[in-house]
Amino acid sequence: MAELGSKGVTAGKIASNVQKKLTRAQEKVLQKLGKADETKDEQFEQCVQNFNKQLSEGTRLQKDLRTYLASVKAMHEASKKLTECLQEVYEPDWPGRDDTNKIAENNDLLWTDFHQKLVDQALLTMDTYLGQFPDIKSRIAKRGRKLVDYDSARHHFEALQTAKKKDETKIAKPVSLLEKAAPQWCQGKLQAHLVAQTNLLRNQAEEELVKAQKVFEEMNVDLQEELPSLWNSRVGFYVNTFQSIAGLEENFHKEMSKLNQNLHDVLLGLDKQYSGNAFPVKAQPSGSTPAKANKSPSPPPDGSPITSPETKTVNHELEASTLEAPGASIPKSPSQPAEAARAGAEAAGSEAAAGAEASKTEADSGSSTLPAVVVETFPATVNGTVEGGASSERADMPPGFLFKVQAMHDYTATDTDELQLKAGDVVLVIPFENPEEQDEGWLMGVKESDWIQHKELDQCRGVFPENFTERVQ
Repeated sequence: MAELGSKGVTAGKIASNVQKKLTRAQEKVLQKLGKADETKDEQFEQCVQNFNKQLSEGTRLQKDLRTYLASVKAMHEASKKLTECLQEVYEPDWPGRDDTNKIAENNDLLWTDFHQKLVDQALLTMDTYLGQFPDIKSRIAKRGRKLVDYDSARHHFEALQTAKKKDETKIAKPVSLLEKAAPQWCQGKLQAHLVAQTNLLRNQAEEELVKAQKVFEEMNVDLQEELPSLWNSRVGFYVNTFQSIAGLEENFHKEMSKLNQNLHDVLLGLDKQYSGNAFPVKAQPSGSTPAKANKSPSPPPDGSPITSPETKTVNHELEASTLEAPGASIPKSPSQPAEAARAGAEAAGSEAAAGAEASKTEADSGSSTLPAVVVETFPATVNGTVEGGASSERADMPPGFLFKVQAMHDYTATDTDELQLKAGDVVLVIPFENPEEQDEGWLMGVKESDWIQHKELDQCRGVFPENFTERVQ
């Protein structure tokens, strides 16, 4: 019997829950269709929006904090392996071996302590903070269901109130039919029974409305108080959390700095004892024009062939040797002009030809009986036009000036030591400070406009691909 009774109670509860779900679903459909009004509370809805935002921010903060802790742990492991490696390579007879072991031990303890304090003072606090959200979220959802129950009960009661006359008409019709079949003494009792039944339904609807309203208002009042308080608590929580993290990091780095200084002192002592066996470390060139290692110049945008760097290098060296001594002069032989000799030397592209020409010129000048030697200097030219004497040209040029080139294509610099070129830019070519830094196909220079404006070689010079330019004749 007890089992039958318990089964009956369970079945009745299930049926009641199913009926509630059906009623709520019906009420929501009517509200969406606009056939039933819905109770609105804009202030509470704003509180719910703040709650959802606060939950989202807290969840993200918790996730990022866990990622940070995982990184600290990974860094701990990496630091531990590094100090273990130092202990292995540090030979027993070297000074300070015990100190390095102690430093390694303290390093490991410091990382462990830092990680544990982050867990205790930040992560656990974060977990506690977020632990209150699921319960409140469940209560908000329950309040929403109770609000639907309240609206449904309210609409049911209002429907019974407005349909009172219709119900009386419905009741009167069966009575008039029964008057013909029932005795006179029964008619009054039947009518009274129907009226009593109608009043009972109305009373039950009113009781359900009062009950639903009471349950909803109790939950609503509690949440109206808790949600604003929870929203305001976020400020203090964020402040405490990040203050804890910042303080722990500050102390950790202070202690780690001391350990690093101790390790530095130990290694300094080792270096002094074995200074004669120090391993030389070659530093990279510190000039303003680092070599373009393993880098080939890009082809011009129009696909023009790359000029042979060997030929141009010879020509540049020839002109450099000529222009680096502006005071020198080349004797002009009566039988062969110096200009023709110079053109022949450039066409051959050979230092031997240049040397031979110089020897022939000296011989001719030595055998001449002229009282004076006619000399010719080589001023800079642009498109075949002499722009002034060699001395005046050198005065306006950067130190070591070799020749001019003009950009035939735009070139976008890909590094800080490169020149940005536009088609038509004139560049003054100068030698590299360290010839070993020059890569094949690259030249050093400064834009003519920058040199005229600033006269600062260190700030304006840079390298550029030779095949993007054309030498100015």
